Amino acid sequence: MSHKAEAAFVPLNIAVLTVSDTRSLETDTSGQLFVDRLTAAGHTLAARMLLKDDLYKIRAQVAGWIAEDQVQVVLITGGTGFTGRDSTPEAVSCLLDKQVDGFGELFRQISVADIGTSTIQSRALAGLANGTLVCCLPGSTNACRTAWDGILAEQLDNRHRPCNFVPHLKAVGACESRG
Repeated sequence: MSHKAEAAFVPLNIAVLTVSDTRSLETDTSGQLFVDRLTAAGHTLAARMLLKDDLYKIRAQVAGWIAEDQVQVVLITGGTGFTGRDSTPEAVSCLLDKQVDGFGELFRQISVADIGTSTIQSRALAGLANGTLVCCLPGSTNACRTAWDGILAEQLDNRHRPCNFVPHLKAVGACESRG
């Protein structure tokens, strides 16, 4: 259930990173779903990149975006499973100032309807770093759809009440009231 306050929508600048050893930008349906959803919601695509599953390359890219003033949200798809190459949580967690524990918990709760107990193998996580919300999600397009429709659409909308992440993000945080 969405509760929206009577306020002007604040568009966010969102970067999308796909972590995959097998996809290209042309075959990246998960990253494209995020691009389509965020632009349809009125947000701005700040950057889009695809990287192989390499802990240090992922960490360097995310750290760069966290340091940029204009990137307020980083959405990462892929690399959150248990294979030997899956390293997104390890790459990102050390960069976070605060972890959003409820993000992974809620993601697994709402995805159980689609994938049953297999949801326990998701290491989805989110946190705040330098005024940037960083969200790490599985690489499946359905998982990205579940995350956007079930969590992100509301939490990235400043009008959603009783709270959302917009007041905690750089550049817009000082302008918005959580009221």
